[in-house]
Amino acid sequence: MPLHPQAEALRKQRAEAGTPPLYSLTTAEARAADLAGVLAAAGNPEPVGSVEEFIIPGPGGPLPLRVYRPAAADVPDGPLPALLYLFGGGWTLGSLETGDAICRRLTNAVGCVTLAVGYRLAPENPFPAAVHDVTAAAEWIAEYAAYLCIDAERLAVAGDSAGGNLAAALTLTARERGGPALRHQLLVYPNTAHGADTPSVREHDDPLLFNRRSVDWYWSHYLADPADGADPLASPLRAEDLSGLPPATVITAEYDPLRDEGELYAEALRAAGVPVEVRRYQGMPHGFFAMAGVLDEGREAQRYAAEQLREALR
Repeated sequence: MPLHPQAEALRKQRAEAGTPPLYSLTTAEARAADLAGVLAAAGNPEPVGSVEEFIIPGPGGPLPLRVYRPAAADVPDGPLPALLYLFGGGWTLGSLETGDAICRRLTNAVGCVTLAVGYRLAPENPFPAAVHDVTAAAEWIAEYAAYLCIDAERLAVAGDSAGGNLAAALTLTARERGGPALRHQLLVYPNTAHGADTPSVREHDDPLLFNRRSVDWYWSHYLADPADGADPLASPLRAEDLSGLPPATVITAEYDPLRDEGELYAEALRAAGVPVEVRRYQGMPHGFFAMAGVLDEGREAQRYAAEQLREALR
């Protein structure tokens, strides 16, 4: 179907403003422009019961951890289920602020404690630094579950774009390391295969939208050596064995070069015996999940994600 009218309106605004593609900017310029764009499209941040900031040990130094709690009146007594949310940004852009509005909405809609970790970014810290960081964060959360007043047996992981890639990688490291146990994985238009040559990659080259050149630009920052793209922790679709991973929800977008590799990963999980639900949002571009303030389908996708997580964590 055509690009959704609301998404087309955003595209037109970018054209009229002469907005340059992020991949044409310096890393510092792209980081600032990306954050400004995300905050402008995310909508008003919902109030939650509380937000706490922690510093936890990481493999490359201290890591910031932000903890969102729902209002006490909205949840039952006892430890709450928990969600580790990993922000997107091509492993190069993004911060805890990038995912703030999403984390707040999921906290309220799921009735869980949501935790977001500020993993290290490339190119300063290339693969596998971010994988090591999110693994360390998940293990710390499980170890200190009682302190955090969460139920370590009801822990899920989620992420959008590169965050979805890292969420998938985390399920692989958790399986190999014997924990933490993860109830569910929510993968929102995830990168799953370096160098993917799929119809959706070939089709999408619009400079006013996230396109195949965007994909290449991010991978070039993330991988110090292109050969690392064969590693399943960088390209989960290339893992030889996906059995025993947590049930998954995969969200994709029609006008997204990552669409096919996200859906191929869902198929591979299903073939390995992992329960999977896939939902493609027609007429939507990459990034729409974070645009709930300006795209109705962004709000709907967040509602659906919360419904899936709520069911998985109950």
